[in-house]
Amino acid sequence: MPGRADEGASRRRALLGALARSTATSLALLVLYFTAPLDAGPLAVSFWLVAGLALVGVLVTWQVRSIARAPYPRLRAVEAACSTLPLFLLLFAATHFELDQLKPGSYSQTMTRIDALYFVMTVFTTVGFGDITPVTEVARVVVMLQMLGDVIFIGLIARVLLGAVQTGLRRQRVEQAGPEGRPDDLGSGGAQEDVTPLE
Repeated sequence: MPGRADEGASRRRALLGALARSTATSLALLVLYFTAPLDAGPLAVSFWLVAGLALVGVLVTWQVRSIARAPYPRLRAVEAACSTLPLFLLLFAATHFELDQLKPGSYSQTMTRIDALYFVMTVFTTVGFGDITPVTEVARVVVMLQMLGDVIFIGLIARVLLGAVQTGLRRQRVEQAGPEGRPDDLGSGGAQEDVTPLE
């Protein structure tokens, strides 16, 4: 049937587009992290950390609205997570790196940019190998902020994104039902939502 074929092709294009945008965003952030002159003073480091976290909050708010209006809300939510998470992690990696540059000995070993990114990943995944640890109080405060941010990111943001997906799916059902759709068409439809791939 042409309708189903067109819908399948549209889904494949949406999936490929989401993968391309997520990959491009992650690569751009990595290039920025490894090439930016990270040599700011203490006040600038604090400012950029706070400003960066505020940017993550604004980005998540915008993405929630975008997910609710997207033709494929689940796919848009995955794309949103794949673009926001690298920004969040690289923000803290830059902070750890700059802190070690400003005050050598803040960590159990000297930090390169790779070391800082590795350390951020071990904290985020709660692996905690123990090969790099914060030594000074300031470094420990930054690590505590990251751990708190990790919990918020995984818990609250995931819940917000899931809520946006459900809003988007309800909107789609209302649009598909048309003006003659019954009120019970707006039900949760949980079982159906779980098996529909990346809509």
